[in-house]
Amino acid sequence: MQSYEKLLLENKAWAAEQKAEDPGYFKRLAELQAPEFLWIGCSDSRVPADKITGTQPGEIFVHRNVANMVVNTDVNLLAVLDYAVTHLKVRHVIVCGHYGCGGIKAAATKTDFKPVLNMWLRNIKDVIRHHRDELDAIEDEEKRSDRLVELNVQEQVYNLAKTTIIQRCWKREQRPHLHGWVYGLKDGIIKPVFEMQAGTHIDDTYEYENL
Repeated sequence: MQSYEKLLLENKAWAAEQKAEDPGYFKRLAELQAPEFLWIGCSDSRVPADKITGTQPGEIFVHRNVANMVVNTDVNLLAVLDYAVTHLKVRHVIVCGHYGCGGIKAAATKTDFKPVLNMWLRNIKDVIRHHRDELDAIEDEEKRSDRLVELNVQEQVYNLAKTTIIQRCWKREQRPHLHGWVYGLKDGIIKPVFEMQAGTHIDDTYEYENL
């Protein structure tokens, strides 16, 4: 049996189990989704949003990319954000990184990862530059990397607040609240590291008035 065939078999077993436990389960899911949360996480296969938060299908809207980035030119991310905030009316947006992130570690090196990855990791290098003094003061390499993970999450939450999507909703509906979390691969625990309540003032440079 091929590895992908096992996935299909597991899917059938899961679907059968769900229907046995709750015959109306899939009917309800097919009718509507009303998630309270948008999760922007890392693509790392060890950090599945639903598993580590104990949520069920329909409860959390998910977007993932390398190193959980919020980039203002990433149409994919912005489309997800707009749909989640404007149409699904989520009340919370969570940026969740994780300690030991390969993207973070790669960005901290001078290795050439070729054009596409270089462009993506450049956004993390900007975070390093903004926090250079703090990071350089940390001698232990693992602790320095862990701190960069936290700072990157913080910067991505702030990047959310810079978007007109978030600012417009803050002004009109006082939502969503923004959260920055970090997941520990070694213990499975999520650590909150940064938060912005709806309507939080940001630097005037990034504020829009005609929303």
